[in-house]
Amino acid sequence: MKGRDYTGSDGRFVPPAFDALPFFSLSSLQMSSPRKTSPHPSPRARRIGIHLSTTGGVAKAVEHAPEIGANTLQIFSASPRMWRASKISAAQAEQTRAARARLDVGPLVIHTSYLVNVCSQTEEVRQKSILAFRGEIERALALGAEYLVLHPGSYRGMTREQGLALAAESIAQAIDGLPWQGTAFHILIENTAGAEFSLGGSFDQVAELIARLRPHAPVGACLDTCHTHVAGYDLVSETGYQETMRQIEQTLGAETVRVWHCNDAKAARGSKLDRHEHIGQGTIGLEPFRRLLNDPEFAHAAFIAETPVDAPGDEERNVRALLALL
Repeated sequence: MKGRDYTGSDGRFVPPAFDALPFFSLSSLQMSSPRKTSPHPSPRARRIGIHLSTTGGVAKAVEHAPEIGANTLQIFSASPRMWRASKISAAQAEQTRAARARLDVGPLVIHTSYLVNVCSQTEEVRQKSILAFRGEIERALALGAEYLVLHPGSYRGMTREQGLALAAESIAQAIDGLPWQGTAFHILIENTAGAEFSLGGSFDQVAELIARLRPHAPVGACLDTCHTHVAGYDLVSETGYQETMRQIEQTLGAETVRVWHCNDAKAARGSKLDRHEHIGQGTIGLEPFRRLLNDPEFAHAAFIAETPVDAPGDEERNVRALLALL
């Protein structure tokens, strides 16, 4: 059976389509010490989930998560391919919160639209991105989502330093005046596959942007296994895994990483090609996911797959594949 293509025009993974929802509008980095060996909760307490469609509403996605073995999930809060976002009603937001509380599903992670480019050199695109990202934050707060994941964007036509400054400025503008204080909400900067002009292709770049944002917004990191692998980091060998974790600790700090996107890779390490594969069926393989899921330094994190949906049941199969590694 031929699988459905969830690759966007820029080659990045785009999870299943979103159905329009009804709107609710709310008018220094520390250098880390070597890896710790202190006790942590049992791996059985891990939060493991997948990106789910919101067809029928966000509450339906929350209710579907436990049916496939998940206790956390990621969604789009609006269409990832349109600037204009449909609105979330107060009733839908309340239903989502109630379903999460009843089923113990969390954290709720929202992935920002792929149209958003907060470091675009084109002023029109950047202003549209700021407005769209502000809407993303409003919807996240309305739904009670803990995390909003953002790809930093492309700085084509500028220096990396200019792009970094522009991204930080744009995000600060987007969140200015919104009532996030007193909530668990965090913006998570996601590492990228390392393509030319793309911010976030190294842990250092993610860390730099986080450092600039900390005075203005609640911020952390989301790391993607596929992106990490194709950017050139070694997750596959045991010694390479330990070295990669050391670099994460020294640049970001493990505690800053709130979400891991667990995706195998179709492409080779260092290829810069962002092509997601089913867990254990790509160039990463099962063992690195076993190490990651059982790593005590990430006991606090959520592990969420963004794997292809090639056939009915693939979402559950990928969640169960991760669960089997605990």
